[in-house]
Amino acid sequence: MSAWPRPTTADIGLRAFARSPSRLFDEVTLGMQHILISSASAGKSDELVRHSAQWNVALPTTAGDQELLLVHWLEEVLYRSEVHRQWCVSCSVLLREENGELQAHGSVSWVNADEVEQEVEIKAVTTHELQIFKVEHGKTAQSMWEEVPNFEGPGWIADVVFDI
Repeated sequence: MSAWPRPTTADIGLRAFARSPSRLFDEVTLGMQHILISSASAGKSDELVRHSAQWNVALPTTAGDQELLLVHWLEEVLYRSEVHRQWCVSCSVLLREENGELQAHGSVSWVNADEVEQEVEIKAVTTHELQIFKVEHGKTAQSMWEEVPNFEGPGWIADVVFDI
């Protein structure tokens, strides 16, 4: 996993790294799930019966597209867990723009959320300090946080803050 919890003035923040924007959505999703799950359940999720599904979200193409689509995607993952009791354990998200929409199509592996112990509850995915940016080849994104490593490009970084 390439996502690390990072300090914020309140709530819980996450920084994720990936080689592509699509893979970045995967890393942020798994990082969020890692924040939510208890350490006891984290090791047991491999033993649970897995199901496959396709989860999709879309937004009209506007300024700030990828950031808002990421928020919408993470809210869908939380919704699936809370309402449909589908706990995402892995995903592969494909991003595309079509017919004036930016779309995220996720091939998801999930387990019954009732069999997973959560330690934290996320109330909302916020836009506070939300950013997605590219790090060019040969450039380094310096971390402002001791808990999070620096990242050398090429690749992509996302910062997300969750309201708990």
